[in-house]
Amino acid sequence: MRYVLAVLGGVIIGMLAAGYFLGARHGQSLPGTPLRAPDKNETSATVAVSIDEKFFDALLGTVFQKLGPPQLKLSQSQPQPESLMQPVVFQAGCNNVLTLNQQGNNVKTGVRFTGGKIIAPLAFTGSYNIVGKCVQFNGTARASVDLSFDASKQTVFGALNVDEVALDNVSPFFSALVTTFVRTAINDRVNPFEVLRVSQLSLSLPIQATGGTLKAQVKDVRSEVQGGSLRLFLNYEFDASK
Repeated sequence: MRYVLAVLGGVIIGMLAAGYFLGARHGQSLPGTPLRAPDKNETSATVAVSIDEKFFDALLGTVFQKLGPPQLKLSQSQPQPESLMQPVVFQAGCNNVLTLNQQGNNVKTGVRFTGGKIIAPLAFTGSYNIVGKCVQFNGTARASVDLSFDASKQTVFGALNVDEVALDNVSPFFSALVTTFVRTAINDRVNPFEVLRVSQLSLSLPIQATGGTLKAQVKDVRSEVQGGSLRLFLNYEFDASK
């Protein structure tokens, strides 16, 4: 009976927490247009960019080793973008922080391309002050990644969608609340994030023989996950002026 009451209490607290945190501040939607699969009949000029899992393994490995594990802090006030994610070298006490770790519970934080989807396994630890009690927790999460292209900003954006959260050694009374904390910190405080600024891939070529300039700008981006890699197809439109 005591166990059942603890579980029910945890569920109630989690529902209240979800109403407080998620009701007060909603996650930001992805800018621009969601990326679609490439059109086989596309006739415009296209450049393909391929990114594999090894690239992200090396990138994240450098972040963890050189900068330290990133941390996400959940606060009641509206934070500034630059304060949402920063390296942390040492944590002490109960600081309401979710720390992303390189590895934990046989899960390695990274990016995986499988089943036509972009999957992000995450390992984390953290602490949260709940009604004067400091709850230390650790666990793993599984997130999927959505991509979009904002033509006005010439940028491909991404967003993490937390599909699963698994906690270790957390009382049932607090598990629902901690799960809400983890989802809120990742969903709302990371998204959206920049994946690629295609403005850096635009062209402006002087044509001396004509006395004019040829320009090329990305008008659309498509994507597909295949063979353990992500391929982005940049569709260009050309213009010229004298």
